[in-house]
Amino acid sequence: TSRWKLLLVLQWELLESRGRFLEKPLKDPSPKTRDFFYQLLKTKTMENKIIRVAQGKQSTLSQLYINGIFQCYLLEDKIREVKIASQTAIPTGVFELKLNTWGAKNADYKRVFGNLHQGMIEISGLPNFSFVYIHVGNTIKDTAGCPLCGFGFQFAEGDFQVTQSIAAYKMIYPKLVALAKDPSNKFTIENNFQF
Repeated sequence: TSRWKLLLVLQWELLESRGRFLEKPLKDPSPKTRDFFYQLLKTKTMENKIIRVAQGKQSTLSQLYINGIFQCYLLEDKIREVKIASQTAIPTGVFELKLNTWGAKNADYKRVFGNLHQGMIEISGLPNFSFVYIHVGNTIKDTAGCPLCGFGFQFAEGDFQVTQSIAAYKMIYPKLVALAKDPSNKFTIENNFQF
């Protein structure tokens, strides 16, 4: 059927894009093989995003999606036309995640999170920004220009803050590490303000 033809084409494209070629595509793949390629396709096409949804006086509230699934909230500084060091949200665009395994923050997180910690999750390729990590914290005083993670949020005195940051970090960290280790990872940051 046309569905299986599409599957075979997608199978070929996925393998080709990863530098692997089949001598000839499978004509009648087993259910297990079909499921494998379907999951591979699903994973490959799912998006990893930070979507900004609300702004406070000096803060920006975002949602983090990994493989198209909501994970937690993020807190950033205010979006500004002109960057103020450690007080400005990172720009929109498509970037990548990397593991940064050196520096003082790395040593601090290794001490706090033990074997879970493999390096800081750095958003790489940002114009006019460097050492931007997804990390723990609750208010814009903790951001230093970086996104903070949390399972919940509150709005107080005109600004957002995130809650349960350490619990959220422990949950998303292994997923972010897996993304950062994929050399072809892409991470989108976009604005879609809802309130």
